[in-house]
Formats: sequence, structure tokens, C-alpha cells
Amino acid sequence: MNEKLTRLWETKNKDDEWWSSFITSPLAIAVNYVVVDIKWLTPNLVTLFSFIIAVISAAFIVIGGATNFIIAAVLIHISHILDCMDGQMARYRKTSSPSGSFFDKLTDQLQVTIWFGAVAYAAYVQSQNVLPVFLAFTGVAFHSWHAYTKYIAIYEMSQDRRYKCPELSDTWEKLSKPESYIPKEVTAGLGYGILANLRWLISEQKKILAFNEGVFIFMLSLALILKELTPMLWVFAISQIFHGLLRVWQMERKMKLSHIG
Repeated sequence: MNEKLTRLWETKNKDDEWWSSFITSPLAIAVNYVVVDIKWLTPNLVTLFSFIIAVISAAFIVIGGATNFIIAAVLIHISHILDCMDGQMARYRKTSSPSGSFFDKLTDQLQVTIWFGAVAYAAYVQSQNVLPVFLAFTGVAFHSWHAYTKYIAIYEMSQDRRYKCPELSDTWEKLSKPESYIPKEVTAGLGYGILANLRWLISEQKKILAFNEGVFIFMLSLALILKELTPMLWVFAISQIFHGLLRVWQMERKMKLSHIG
């Protein structure tokens, strides 16, 4: 195994989301193997390309039709491969920065809104029922709430000396200084046996219950290919309500437990 491939594999985020972990992230490593040494192609530029392709995929969803839905599903995956590539490229080049992390997270959040907004419109055209629009709006709102609740709690606790919570402090450190983040050790991947990788693959499947962006990529693509948009939006809305409320409870509990005095 050559040194470049080994170095690239080490940049793979060990905390990757479900579909990203064993599909789009390995594909991103394969593409990075070809392009990572192209100096003008910066991680931020890759992030921008990912976002542009995401917007184009949403346009195909809005236009509608079986062929356009399949094209959109493919473009969604290309966008997500690029979304995995930017972080890998930054870690490989040792150029990770807070601004790059901020840009990446900002576009990720916006992509989810654009994708599900487009699917809501397409489902409305299919059914002539406003329910899909309500489901998409609910899902996006609670998805945003989930992220906002976490980050605002981390920020407030990091600014207030009356709180002491190592777990949240570490999270804030990771967000503000991504170059200092050390991912957890893994026991699978390149250089490991088939059984080790199979055990890892099976263990990764529990991540599907997180219903985060990695799961959305799979859900959106499958729904578009099968032309079953409204059932997917039901899953999206219900899962985001659950995880949004769960995050509020978790953050409130952490803040109470870590309050000093």
C-alpha cells in the first residue's frame, strides 16, 4: 500500500455519519487520491463546488420527472462526496482552519433546507396536497433547532465560569480549533482483515438512527429513485421532532448538572 493512500485514509473522519462512513467518504478518498495535490484546488473551493452541485440537484427535483429525479439523486451523492473531500483535503495538507469548518457547516445546513424544500414542492406537485410542504417545513425547523440548541448551549457554557463541563468544553475546542482535534482510534480500514472490517461495518449500522445528513443523503436518493417523496418526508419530520426535543432535554440536563454553586 503506497504512502499517499495511507495518509489519505488517515484523514477519514472516524466519527463519520452513517452513509458517509462506508460509502461517500471512501469514494471521496479515491477522488482525493487523484486531485489532492492540485494546489489551486483548495478545500474551501471544494466546499463551494459541493454547494453548487447541491443547488443544481435541487433544480432537477423541482423540474420533476423520473429521469430528473434520478439525475438529482446522482448529483446529491456527488455533492456529498465533495463535502467529505474538503475536510480530508484540509487534514491531508494540514491546513484545517476555523473559517473552513464554519463555511462547511454553514453550507451543509443550507443544503438540507434547499433539498427538502425542493422535495416538498415536487411532492406537492405529485399529490396536489399541501401536507408534504408542512412535513418538510417541520423537519427543517426541528433539524435547525437541533443544531442551534447544541451550539448555543456549548457557547453559553464556554463563556460562563459558573459552568464546568469537560465534554462540552472539548466540543467547543473541536469547533473553534479543528486543527487540534484528534479523532478516535479505529480498528478497521486499510491494512485490517476482512473480519475486522465486517465487524466495523455492522457496528456502523446503528448510526442510521441518528437521522443526520449522512442518512438524509440515502433517504433523499432512494425516495427520488422510487418516486416516493411523501413517505420519506414523514420519516424526516418525525425523526427531526424526536431528535430536536431530545437535544433540548440533553443540553438542559448537562447545563443543570455542570452548573457550579
